[in-house]
Amino acid sequence: MSDTRRRVKVYTLNEDRQWDDRGTGHVSSTFVERLKGISLLVRAESDGSLLLESKISPNTAYQKQQDTLIVWSEAENYDLALSFQEKAGCDEIWEKICQVQGKDPALEITQDPIDESEEERFEEMPETSHLVELPPCELARLEEIADLVTSVLSSPIRREKLALALMSEGYMKKLLQLFQVCEDLDNREGLHHLYEIVRGVLFLNKAALFEVMFSDDCIMDVVGCLEYDPALVQPKRHREFLTKTAKFKEVIPITDSELRQKIHQTYRVQYIQDIILPTPSVFEENFLSTLTSFIFFNKVEIVSMLQEDEKFLTEVFAQLTDEATEDGKRRELVNFFKEFCAFSQTLQPQNRDAFFKTLANLGILPALEIVMGMDDLQVRAAATDIFSYLVEFSPSMVREFVMQEPQQTDDDVLLINVVIKQMICDSDPELGGAVQLMGLLRTLIDPENMLTPTNKTEKTEFLSFFYKYCMQVLTAPLLANTVDEKKSKEGSTKINPVCPDNFQTAQLLALILELLTFCVEHHTYHIKTYIMNKDLLRRILVLMNSKHTFLALCALRFMRRIIGQKDEYYNRYIIKGNLFEPVINTLLDNGTRYNLLNSAIIELFEFIKVEDVKSLIAHIIDNYYKALESIEYVQTFKGLKGRYEQEKDRQTLRLNRYRRDARTLDEDEEMWFHEDEDDDEGEAVEKSRPEEEFPESYGKYMEAKKVKESDDKENFPTQTPTGSFKFTFSHSAGAANGANGKPAASHAASASPNGSPAKSDATPSTLVVKTAMVGLVDYPDDEDEEEEDEEQSPRKRPRLGS
Repeated sequence: MSDTRRRVKVYTLNEDRQWDDRGTGHVSSTFVERLKGISLLVRAESDGSLLLESKISPNTAYQKQQDTLIVWSEAENYDLALSFQEKAGCDEIWEKICQVQGKDPALEITQDPIDESEEERFEEMPETSHLVELPPCELARLEEIADLVTSVLSSPIRREKLALALMSEGYMKKLLQLFQVCEDLDNREGLHHLYEIVRGVLFLNKAALFEVMFSDDCIMDVVGCLEYDPALVQPKRHREFLTKTAKFKEVIPITDSELRQKIHQTYRVQYIQDIILPTPSVFEENFLSTLTSFIFFNKVEIVSMLQEDEKFLTEVFAQLTDEATEDGKRRELVNFFKEFCAFSQTLQPQNRDAFFKTLANLGILPALEIVMGMDDLQVRAAATDIFSYLVEFSPSMVREFVMQEPQQTDDDVLLINVVIKQMICDSDPELGGAVQLMGLLRTLIDPENMLTPTNKTEKTEFLSFFYKYCMQVLTAPLLANTVDEKKSKEGSTKINPVCPDNFQTAQLLALILELLTFCVEHHTYHIKTYIMNKDLLRRILVLMNSKHTFLALCALRFMRRIIGQKDEYYNRYIIKGNLFEPVINTLLDNGTRYNLLNSAIIELFEFIKVEDVKSLIAHIIDNYYKALESIEYVQTFKGLKGRYEQEKDRQTLRLNRYRRDARTLDEDEEMWFHEDEDDDEGEAVEKSRPEEEFPESYGKYMEAKKVKESDDKENFPTQTPTGSFKFTFSHSAGAANGANGKPAASHAASASPNGSPAKSDATPSTLVVKTAMVGLVDYPDDEDEEEEDEEQSPRKRPRLGS
């Protein structure tokens, strides 16, 4: 079975009229008892499984195409093809098929593929019982021949009979010789008839005719006939384009003459299909299916021949990466690989896998790393297209390569950083290349395609690599265009309102923001750490001041995605930095205009209200409600205030419930304290003083008491090592106090449980609150005490920075 003559690929034609590869194996013809006849068997070369078992039926029409193909139909809409590695093997099986059917092996088709019912119907018609009789191939009979060809197109049976007649006695070659005579005589009428004849013959959809028409001797005459469309005043100049304008460039000399001929033929046939022939109508769309198959199999053969010639590909790679290679030569080499990869898209998945693995083994990725960093725009564009083919084929293969790079190269020349820099430096005003590269980066960092069974740690390893070596390169333009101004005297940070007005820069920043927003949703831990370490959200919100609304919306979308994570770490970060301020300023500046920006901001606050994000609700109401309460065309902010009041009431009730003195505990609790022996009673009570040893109810009471005795309202909670939250009260820059014209978190004086007045000194104080006892946001004061406080120290109206 190792005989290469019998090595074949099995293809089936799918519903889209495209050939699907069913596998590679070895074919044999043998008698199968179950099928009661000689059958074609193909066993897979990988595991010996049966790929095909097809009885050679006496009535099945088999066709031999291109010397290495045998095609037939086994049932309605089920076409099969065997593609042989060698012509000798194809001839051997063809002879066996013809022997079973009693046909001459010299024929290219064994039967007229006629449905039995149609055959019976047409046998009653004398004029169709024999082959179509063609008029003599003479100038005077061209009109008659054209009428005959045109008339048979509507009848499948007559098309078959005409095709058989045209294949006999070299009729097509004689017709094409008449074309040369007509052109020499400038016989326009004859040339118009020849156009109709050749176009009709192509629509006969017969591979055997294509073999003749697309041979080196005939194809240019076929193109010449198709130049003389009767509907055109002047003929087209397709031959001039193919022979003079279109130049075949051999980046490395191709020594295989068969390969060179196949490349020429494929290009010209593709040109006929795409350029010369008019777009087929609905009734004609299947007429050219065989032409499509002809091109498909040619491309498969070209890719296979090039792929197997390792010496050729090795030489191409060597010249591509050689610094001494001239720019023009390198451009041709890159364009060759681009065309090579485009051809590979016609391959079936398993063949495409083998193709790209061959390129990877030869070093396509290191080569791309070099050429993508070059100054030549055409080279970079072609290299980007090749890179996109590789990423689409296997993101894991690309990721595996780039993770090995830091061991042997600098950060600046890492492949992903080269891609990012090319995206940033795209000179196209519409950033077409940048958009393409951003899509490739998104594919590479998407955790959804990192779940490969062979590498369980790929996601963790690659994301760690990306955030360590590449994220700073991606965010560099963003950070450069959103610089902060530090005001050291006042101890505050003011966001610089100057934003990039350049449209192209704004587009680039929008692309970067889109990628970062994707990271927030899919990278949780890594992006969270990066945002907080770089104070990234503050920098991004500078772009809310941009005159380009789309960029302001991108910044808002980024914040919305962060809040949508409902992560308290993010929430505390937003609260500590007063990061709602630029959003609210934009809302106020937008005024009463009803536009997308207005709706997007309202939706952000509506989300916070609906999801009842307590920490953010308290922060917004405490700091910004005075500025927002006048907005009444939506109920969002009144709803936030309502949520705030509800939570405040709950906290007040909770405090009142545990305000009892420890001495009023009920009898059960008293008994609990006195269960120990009398001698150890005092010691036991003394030992139980720490909060963790008290019953939960008493612990809650003690925590409530401490809350009531606190000197100030908390500004920002931080978690202590014991799992508690530490509330720090200070008039610092982070609290955005009156020193920079921004409102500090409102704090009303409160009385301690025993009625003593609260302290009001300005020194920072701390309060440790068990998370199991008191919520993150606490409002200990009841309404009476708040009213009393307001008389003493009225709340300032928020004055937001402009």
